[in-house]
Amino acid sequence: MRTQQHPQRNDPTQGFTVAAVCRLLARAAVAAVHAPSVLNTQPWRWRIEHDTALLFADRDRGLSTIDPDGRLLTLSCGTALHHACVTLAAEGADFTVESLPSNHDPDLMAVVHYDGPAPPSPAAVPLADAIMKRHSDRRSFAARPVPDEALDPLRGAAERCGAHLQVTWSRDLADIAAAAALAADAEFTDPAYRAELAAWIRRPGEARDGVPTDTLSDAGPRKIPLRDFRAIGYPSGLHSDTDVEDQYARYGIVVTDGDGPGDWLTGGVALSAVLLTATVEHLATSTMSDLVEHETARQAVRRTLGGVGYPAIGVRIGIPADGAAPARAPRRLAREVVEVLADPLWDEPALTPPPAVR
Repeated sequence: MRTQQHPQRNDPTQGFTVAAVCRLLARAAVAAVHAPSVLNTQPWRWRIEHDTALLFADRDRGLSTIDPDGRLLTLSCGTALHHACVTLAAEGADFTVESLPSNHDPDLMAVVHYDGPAPPSPAAVPLADAIMKRHSDRRSFAARPVPDEALDPLRGAAERCGAHLQVTWSRDLADIAAAAALAADAEFTDPAYRAELAAWIRRPGEARDGVPTDTLSDAGPRKIPLRDFRAIGYPSGLHSDTDVEDQYARYGIVVTDGDGPGDWLTGGVALSAVLLTATVEHLATSTMSDLVEHETARQAVRRTLGGVGYPAIGVRIGIPADGAAPARAPRRLAREVVEVLADPLWDEPALTPPPAVR
């Protein structure tokens, strides 16, 4: 992720009390509760200290079989980081981000330093407004094509975050579908994978994390099958444009320049920017992490993209179908994720941020 550069650091307390700065950072961390994450595991926690917000990975919420190296956990932390930064920029804050700042604490993903007040960012305001509107839409999209020019804002959003959004060509869909099938075959023959996936599937209202069954889709054959959350087997094979549902879906791959933890974090920041921008542009989305979970499938996707960059995650994009929007996956309460500490140098009480809106 690109660290924001500021020629001069403002006086952090200029125009604000310490308590007000803490509340501002806490609101940003609460907004980040609504960031997307692999299987809605929400594997992060925040600590607010004076004029600083620290983002930590919560390894206890990692997926040891699906995500053994933590790339998707780190990517998920990146989406939370971007949600928080968008909220700060929209509320009128100047800030600096340090990504992976410590060699001593591998769980510390980022530190956000409040640098002082600033005019609200016109670019950030609509993205912040989109946080509570965005949701994964696994339904078949409307039978209307997405104009190529409608994808340009999404590409630009990824580029500004230091990554890229490669929208696949029609000629590449068969290869991407083959990669998805390869990943599915490899994963569903593994009892540990099936058990881990089942552990994160929820009945509606059962928990504040995981994937509720009312957010899933029972659609038939698609050009690129969605993850088989219920482990019942999705239709395999390749299909023509006339015998698939969701035939107007577009498929993008968030691509990073490298393939280390810093790049995974950047991929999450870019993913958040793409999804929020799509919401602003009235497009529906759902992520496809299964395309990159298995090493062989990930390399197959990379070859399809010409071997340039590293695929971080897939994104399905389309025009929302008519009818009621799908259910939104629930989120953990703010008090479970955000800790606010009083600075010992200041006579200010510890603050508790408001609970997340569900």
